[in-house]
Amino acid sequence: MDTLVSAVLVGLVGVFCMLDSRLLGRLNFEQPLIGATLVGVVLGDVPTGLAVGAAVELVSMGLVSVGAAVPPDMVLGGIVASAFACLTGASAETAMTIAIPVAVLGQLLGVVFRSIIVFLGHIADSAIEAGQFKRAYHMHIVWGTVLYSLMYFIPIFVAVFAGTDVVQAVVDMIPDWLTNGLNVASKILTAYGLALLLSMMINKGMTVFLILGFMLASYLGLSVIAVSIFGVILAVILMGFKFGGGQLAAAGAVDPDYDPLEDDDE
Repeated sequence: MDTLVSAVLVGLVGVFCMLDSRLLGRLNFEQPLIGATLVGVVLGDVPTGLAVGAAVELVSMGLVSVGAAVPPDMVLGGIVASAFACLTGASAETAMTIAIPVAVLGQLLGVVFRSIIVFLGHIADSAIEAGQFKRAYHMHIVWGTVLYSLMYFIPIFVAVFAGTDVVQAVVDMIPDWLTNGLNVASKILTAYGLALLLSMMINKGMTVFLILGFMLASYLGLSVIAVSIFGVILAVILMGFKFGGGQLAAAGAVDPDYDPLEDDDE
Protein backbone atom coordinates (compact mmCIF):
# COMPACT_ATOMS: atom_id res chain seq x y z
CA MET A 1 0.00 0.00 0.00
CA ASP A 2 1.28 3.48 -0.88
CA THR A 3 2.63 5.52 2.06
CA LEU A 4 0.39 8.48 1.26
CA VAL A 5 -2.72 6.30 1.18
CA SER A 6 -1.70 4.59 4.42
CA ALA A 7 -1.14 7.95 6.12
CA VAL A 8 -4.58 9.21 5.01
CA LEU A 9 -6.37 6.03 6.12
CA VAL A 10 -4.68 5.96 9.52
CA GLY A 11 -5.42 9.66 9.97
CA LEU A 12 -9.10 9.05 9.25
CA VAL A 13 -9.14 6.23 11.79
CA GLY A 14 -7.75 8.64 14.36
CA VAL A 15 -10.42 11.22 13.54
CA PHE A 16 -13.16 8.60 13.82
CA CYS A 17 -11.91 7.41 17.21
CA MET A 18 -11.60 11.00 18.44
CA LEU A 19 -15.19 11.81 17.43
CA ASP A 20 -16.48 8.87 19.48
CA SER A 21 -16.81 10.81 22.74
CA ARG A 22 -17.34 14.23 21.15
CA LEU A 23 -19.93 13.73 18.44
CA LEU A 24 -20.96 10.09 18.10
CA GLY A 25 -21.71 9.37 21.72
CA ARG A 26 -19.49 6.98 23.67
CA LEU A 27 -19.20 3.67 21.84
CA ASN A 28 -15.69 2.83 23.17
CA PHE A 29 -13.98 3.51 19.84
CA GLU A 30 -11.80 5.95 21.76
CA GLN A 31 -10.05 3.09 23.56
CA PRO A 32 -6.44 2.41 22.46
CA LEU A 33 -7.26 -1.26 21.92
CA ILE A 34 -10.06 -0.44 19.47
CA GLY A 35 -8.17 2.34 17.67
CA ALA A 36 -5.02 0.27 17.16
CA THR A 37 -7.06 -2.70 15.96
CA LEU A 38 -8.86 -0.51 13.42
CA VAL A 39 -5.45 0.62 12.16
CA GLY A 40 -4.55 -3.03 11.71
CA VAL A 41 -7.76 -3.54 9.74
CA VAL A 42 -7.12 -0.69 7.28
CA LEU A 43 -3.45 -1.65 6.87
CA GLY A 44 -4.19 -5.35 6.45
CA ASP A 45 -2.46 -6.62 9.60
CA VAL A 46 -5.09 -7.17 12.27
CA PRO A 47 -2.99 -9.40 14.62
CA THR A 48 -0.25 -6.76 14.89
CA GLY A 49 -2.75 -3.96 15.44
CA LEU A 50 -4.51 -6.01 18.12
CA ALA A 51 -1.22 -6.85 19.89
CA VAL A 52 -0.07 -3.21 19.93
CA GLY A 53 -3.52 -2.05 21.06
CA ALA A 54 -3.54 -4.52 23.96
CA ALA A 55 -0.09 -3.33 25.11
CA VAL A 56 -1.09 0.34 24.93
CA GLU A 57 -4.41 -0.40 26.66
CA LEU A 58 -2.58 -1.83 29.66
CA VAL A 59 -0.58 1.38 29.98
CA SER A 60 -3.61 3.64 29.56
CA MET A 61 -5.71 1.84 32.19
CA GLY A 62 -4.08 3.88 34.93
CA LEU A 63 -4.70 7.21 33.18
CA VAL A 64 -7.92 8.97 34.18
CA SER A 65 -9.13 12.30 32.85
CA VAL A 66 -10.73 14.20 35.73
CA GLY A 67 -12.49 17.45 34.94
CA ALA A 68 -10.31 19.53 32.63
CA ALA A 69 -7.16 17.48 33.22
CA VAL A 70 -5.34 16.26 30.09
CA PRO A 71 -3.45 12.96 30.55
CA PRO A 72 -1.04 11.58 27.92
CA ASP A 73 -3.06 10.85 24.78
CA MET A 74 -2.62 7.08 24.59
CA VAL A 75 -5.22 6.86 21.82
CA LEU A 76 -3.03 8.97 19.55
CA GLY A 77 0.06 7.08 20.70
CA GLY A 78 -1.59 3.70 20.12
CA ILE A 79 -2.73 4.59 16.62
CA VAL A 80 0.70 5.84 15.51
CA ALA A 81 2.47 2.91 17.20
CA SER A 82 0.12 0.42 15.57
CA ALA A 83 0.71 1.97 12.14
CA PHE A 84 4.47 1.86 12.76
CA ALA A 85 4.33 -1.84 13.69
CA CYS A 86 2.05 -2.80 10.79
CA LEU A 87 4.13 -0.94 8.18
CA THR A 88 7.57 -1.99 9.42
CA GLY A 89 6.86 -5.42 10.92
CA ALA A 90 8.11 -4.35 14.36
CA SER A 91 6.98 -6.11 17.51
CA ALA A 92 4.50 -4.71 20.01
CA GLU A 93 7.34 -4.09 22.48
CA THR A 94 9.23 -2.02 19.90
CA ALA A 95 6.07 -0.12 19.00
CA MET A 96 5.61 0.88 22.65
CA THR A 97 8.81 2.95 22.44
CA ILE A 98 6.96 5.06 19.85
CA ALA A 99 3.60 5.13 21.65
CA ILE A 100 4.87 6.88 24.79
CA PRO A 101 6.55 9.95 23.19
CA VAL A 102 3.65 10.34 20.75
CA ALA A 103 1.19 10.19 23.68
CA VAL A 104 3.17 12.89 25.49
CA LEU A 105 3.17 15.01 22.34
CA GLY A 106 -0.60 14.49 22.11
CA GLN A 107 -0.94 15.65 25.72
CA LEU A 108 0.91 18.87 24.97
CA LEU A 109 -1.13 19.43 21.81
CA GLY A 110 -4.30 18.81 23.80
CA VAL A 111 -3.47 21.44 26.41
CA VAL A 112 -2.57 24.02 23.75
CA PHE A 113 -5.57 23.19 21.61
CA ARG A 114 -8.04 23.42 24.49
CA SER A 115 -6.62 26.83 25.30
CA ILE A 116 -7.32 27.92 21.72
CA ILE A 117 -10.72 26.34 21.17
CA VAL A 118 -12.15 28.08 24.24
CA PHE A 119 -12.50 31.19 22.06
CA LEU A 120 -15.17 29.35 20.07
CA GLY A 121 -17.24 29.21 23.24
CA HIS A 122 -16.94 32.98 23.70
CA ILE A 123 -17.95 33.54 20.06
CA ALA A 124 -20.93 31.24 20.54
CA ASP A 125 -21.97 33.13 23.72
CA SER A 126 -21.84 36.44 21.85
CA ALA A 127 -23.84 34.94 18.98
CA ILE A 128 -26.54 33.69 21.39
CA GLU A 129 -26.80 37.12 23.04
CA ALA A 130 -27.24 38.63 19.56
CA GLY A 131 -29.88 36.06 18.65
CA GLN A 132 -27.64 34.40 16.04
CA PHE A 133 -28.37 30.84 17.08
CA LYS A 134 -27.31 29.29 13.78
CA ARG A 135 -23.85 30.83 14.16
CA ALA A 136 -23.58 29.51 17.72
CA TYR A 137 -24.59 26.06 16.45
CA HIS A 138 -21.86 26.18 13.81
CA MET A 139 -19.25 27.19 16.39
CA HIS A 140 -19.94 24.11 18.51
CA ILE A 141 -20.94 21.44 16.01
CA VAL A 142 -19.10 22.42 12.82
CA TRP A 143 -15.96 24.40 13.60
CA GLY A 144 -15.26 22.68 16.88
CA THR A 145 -15.49 19.29 15.19
CA VAL A 146 -13.31 20.42 12.27
CA LEU A 147 -10.59 21.77 14.56
CA TYR A 148 -10.63 18.67 16.75
CA SER A 149 -10.40 16.48 13.64
CA LEU A 150 -7.42 18.43 12.31
CA MET A 151 -5.72 18.18 15.71
CA TYR A 152 -5.76 14.39 15.32
CA PHE A 153 -5.44 14.00 11.55
CA ILE A 154 -2.39 16.23 11.01
CA PRO A 155 -0.06 14.65 13.64
CA ILE A 156 -1.05 11.12 12.61
CA PHE A 157 -0.65 11.88 8.91
CA VAL A 158 2.77 13.48 9.43
CA ALA A 159 3.95 10.67 11.72
CA VAL A 160 2.97 7.92 9.28
CA PHE A 161 3.98 9.73 6.09
CA ALA A 162 7.28 11.20 7.31
CA GLY A 163 8.22 8.42 9.71
CA THR A 164 8.35 8.07 13.47
CA ASP A 165 11.86 9.53 13.61
CA VAL A 166 10.34 12.90 12.76
CA VAL A 167 7.88 12.58 15.64
CA GLN A 168 10.68 11.71 18.06
CA ALA A 169 12.70 14.69 16.81
CA VAL A 170 9.73 17.01 17.40
CA VAL A 171 9.32 15.70 20.94
CA ASP A 172 13.01 16.21 21.64
CA MET A 173 12.83 19.78 20.30
CA ILE A 174 10.23 20.83 22.88
CA PRO A 175 12.08 22.85 25.57
CA ASP A 176 11.95 21.69 29.15
CA TRP A 177 10.45 24.95 30.39
CA LEU A 178 7.46 24.51 28.08
CA THR A 179 6.97 20.86 29.03
CA ASN A 180 7.24 21.62 32.75
CA GLY A 181 4.86 24.57 32.43
CA LEU A 182 2.24 22.49 30.65
CA ASN A 183 2.61 19.71 33.22
CA VAL A 184 2.06 22.18 36.06
CA ALA A 185 -0.94 23.63 34.23
CA SER A 186 -2.41 20.14 33.75
CA LYS A 187 -2.07 19.44 37.51
CA ILE A 188 -3.82 22.73 38.34
CA LEU A 189 -6.58 21.86 35.89
CA THR A 190 -6.92 18.46 37.58
CA ALA A 191 -7.56 20.08 40.95
CA TYR A 192 -9.89 22.64 39.39
CA GLY A 193 -11.83 19.96 37.50
CA LEU A 194 -12.21 17.85 40.64
CA ALA A 195 -13.43 20.92 42.53
CA LEU A 196 -16.04 21.56 39.83
CA LEU A 197 -17.26 17.96 40.03
CA LEU A 198 -17.48 18.09 43.83
CA SER A 199 -19.37 21.39 43.73
CA MET A 200 -22.10 19.66 41.71
CA MET A 201 -22.13 16.32 43.55
CA ILE A 202 -21.22 16.94 47.17
CA ASN A 203 -23.75 17.68 49.90
CA LYS A 204 -23.83 17.54 53.69
CA GLY A 205 -24.79 13.87 53.73
CA MET A 206 -21.95 12.84 51.42
CA THR A 207 -19.18 14.95 52.97
CA VAL A 208 -18.52 12.43 55.74
CA PHE A 209 -17.99 9.66 53.16
CA LEU A 210 -15.58 11.84 51.19
CA ILE A 211 -13.56 12.47 54.36
CA LEU A 212 -13.71 8.75 55.25
CA GLY A 213 -12.35 7.73 51.85
CA PHE A 214 -9.61 10.36 52.05
CA MET A 215 -8.56 9.16 55.50
CA LEU A 216 -8.49 5.51 54.39
CA ALA A 217 -6.33 6.33 51.38
CA SER A 218 -4.02 8.76 53.20
CA TYR A 219 -3.40 7.15 56.59
CA LEU A 220 -3.96 3.44 55.89
CA GLY A 221 -2.35 3.51 52.46
CA LEU A 222 -5.26 1.70 50.81
CA SER A 223 -5.43 1.69 47.03
CA VAL A 224 -8.32 3.14 45.02
CA ILE A 225 -9.68 -0.38 44.43
CA ALA A 226 -9.59 -1.19 48.15
CA VAL A 227 -11.35 2.04 49.07
CA SER A 228 -13.95 1.38 46.36
CA ILE A 229 -14.63 -2.14 47.66
CA PHE A 230 -14.91 -0.75 51.20
CA GLY A 231 -17.36 1.87 49.92
CA VAL A 232 -19.53 -0.76 48.18
CA ILE A 233 -19.65 -2.88 51.35
CA LEU A 234 -20.57 0.17 53.44
CA ALA A 235 -23.28 1.14 50.93
CA VAL A 236 -24.80 -2.36 51.09
CA ILE A 237 -24.83 -2.24 54.91
CA LEU A 238 -26.47 1.21 54.96
CA MET A 239 -29.05 0.12 52.38
CA GLY A 240 -29.93 -2.80 54.65
CA PHE A 241 -30.57 -0.42 57.54
CA LYS A 242 -32.58 2.00 55.42
CA PHE A 243 -34.74 -0.38 53.39
CA GLY A 244 -34.53 -3.63 55.34
CA GLY A 245 -35.49 -1.92 58.58
CA GLY A 246 -38.88 -0.93 57.26
CA GLN A 247 -39.59 -4.47 56.07
CA LEU A 248 -38.53 -5.98 59.39
CA ALA A 249 -40.69 -3.53 61.27
CA ALA A 250 -43.66 -4.38 59.07
CA ALA A 251 -43.07 -8.12 59.51
CA GLY A 252 -42.76 -7.78 63.28
CA ALA A 253 -45.75 -5.49 63.74
CA VAL A 254 -48.41 -6.77 66.17
CA ASP A 255 -52.04 -6.87 65.09
CA PRO A 256 -54.08 -4.79 67.60
CA ASP A 257 -56.89 -7.41 67.48
CA TYR A 258 -54.52 -10.30 68.14
CA ASP A 259 -55.12 -12.23 71.39
CA PRO A 260 -52.28 -14.57 72.41
CA LEU A 261 -54.68 -16.56 74.64
CA GLU A 262 -56.59 -17.72 71.56
CA ASP A 263 -53.51 -19.67 70.41
CA ASP A 264 -53.27 -21.31 73.79
CA ASP A 265 -56.90 -22.40 73.60
CA GLU A 266 -56.23 -24.11 70.30
